[in-house]
Amino acid sequence: MDQTFMKQRPVLPLVVSMALPMTLSMLVTSLYNIVDSYFVAQISEDAMTALSLVYPVQNLVNAVTIGFAIGVNAVIAFFLGAGQHRTAGRAAALGILLNALHGAVLTAVCLLAMPAFLAAFTDSAAILDMGLRYANIVLLFSVPIGLAMVFEKITQAMGRMVTSMVCMLIGCVVNIILDPLMIFGIGPFPAMGIEGAALATGIGQCASMAAYLVCWKLQGLPMPLRLAGGDPGAGRLCARMYTVGVPAALNLALASLLVTVLNAILAAFSQTYVLILGVYYKLQTFLYLTANGIVQGIRPLMGYNYGAGEYRRVRQIFAASLGLILAVMAAGTALCFAIPEQLLGLFTPNAETVALGAHALRTIAVGFIVSGVSLAASGALEGLGKGVESLWISLCRYVVVILPLAFAFSRLWGADGVWHAFWVTEFITAGIAWLIYRRATDFTRQPDRKS
Repeated sequence: MDQTFMKQRPVLPLVVSMALPMTLSMLVTSLYNIVDSYFVAQISEDAMTALSLVYPVQNLVNAVTIGFAIGVNAVIAFFLGAGQHRTAGRAAALGILLNALHGAVLTAVCLLAMPAFLAAFTDSAAILDMGLRYANIVLLFSVPIGLAMVFEKITQAMGRMVTSMVCMLIGCVVNIILDPLMIFGIGPFPAMGIEGAALATGIGQCASMAAYLVCWKLQGLPMPLRLAGGDPGAGRLCARMYTVGVPAALNLALASLLVTVLNAILAAFSQTYVLILGVYYKLQTFLYLTANGIVQGIRPLMGYNYGAGEYRRVRQIFAASLGLILAVMAAGTALCFAIPEQLLGLFTPNAETVALGAHALRTIAVGFIVSGVSLAASGALEGLGKGVESLWISLCRYVVVILPLAFAFSRLWGADGVWHAFWVTEFITAGIAWLIYRRATDFTRQPDRKS
């Protein structure tokens, strides 16, 4: 239960040991996203389009619950690094309670809004029907999602990356196994179609949540997980968690806003482009979730060493993570240029859609490598508790730069302009991210504060 290894082990092996389990689990999560979409695509192209339209709302639920959990992670890691285990335990207990509440509110709000949301992007009765059938089931699991996410970040804050990996893998594997069984009616299951995909997703989240509870019971915790009655510090702890959690949630939710606006722009040209955008976002999870595994590995390291006053190690941890993320993005770029047709062919047999999608994927991939700078800087700032600075980077990537460019370029070059807006945005945002990170981490150039 000793977390001092986070400030004692050599930096590069430490970063790799923390990031590797999360990277592997993110790879499996990415595989789940692709497999899930593959099976839905076997129902019909309309089913895949419906899934693409529901995606922004699903992402919103994930954004709020994961974002707040990132705030919990940063606060716990800081207090563990400072040796204040009792305060870290109170923060964990508060985080669990609040994220369950977030999930309950999201369930009610999203279910009420879904019919009008979907109707704004399609006039197809079949797509609207399938979208509602999928959403009405998957959104009922928002509370288990909120709990699973906060359990994940608490576990990572303690440095238990292998435990986190195992629990995440359990949820993904359950989902992957249940998908074909429930969608197509294999074995004892009835054929449920798109509702089966939604139910498999929810059951997978519940399995992951249960796995964390079992692991905590077996392994014990390095901090007392309880709230003191009338604790006067509860308000301050909540404020610290939301200071990081709200910007982190907005960081993730901005992707929903981006996809929603781009769907509206692309729908004016053809529903085929909406499908291509949805497929791209499924495929890019394989790349960006892998990079996110590295970010998840360094967040507790950044927070712990910051709390312990080890500023030189903070700099070294960021440099190591940046190098690893750039390597991942380079591999993803090579893959997208080499076999885009095969990747698109997983989701549609339509030759025209595959050709248009392959061109889109090659165009967008031009910005993959340079986007690693923004990913590393944003994740490191969250680990340091500097959520507002991280938010500025995401605002540039998802709103401030890309939306005006996508609108303007689409007027000049049609749907092609939207794809070009992606890579141009990544180059501009990388420069902005580097300046923000340097300014926000001036303190790391001070001498270490030995604790």
